[in-house]
Amino acid sequence: MMNVQIYTDGGCSGNPGPGAWAYILIEGEEESRDARFVAQTTNNRMELQAVIEALQRVGQDPELASAGIELFTDSQYVKNGISEWIHTWKKNGWKTRSRKPVKNQDLWKQLLSLSSALDIRWRWLQGHAGHRYNEACDRLVQEAIRLGTR
Repeated sequence: MMNVQIYTDGGCSGNPGPGAWAYILIEGEEESRDARFVAQTTNNRMELQAVIEALQRVGQDPELASAGIELFTDSQYVKNGISEWIHTWKKNGWKTRSRKPVKNQDLWKQLLSLSSALDIRWRWLQGHAGHRYNEACDRLVQEAIRLGTR
């Protein structure tokens, strides 16, 4: 069985503000990257969108979709949200423990739908700690923001 690694990042210049998301998908020796600018958004939305975009890419390729996926994010929000909190949110009608609507519910629902059909191991790694692919994702995000705000 093939193994795929995905690294994701999202960010904003100001929060909210102009932002971008990026991912790097590694399949054996092959690597693909994507990044996009969003004019007005939040950091958490961009972190979620990066994962969604990467998983949509995986879903377009049956070979990738049947692979074991190791997904790396530097966002505790994303990692804990998808692996712990989301099940309680869903059970509670998309409300938090304090009975407030879950923020970014549209993206969480999309992520849940995409991830439920895949074999994903969710991994957190510390951002800005020198990890090659995390740093590369961060550079892609910063470049997309810079190009988008020209």
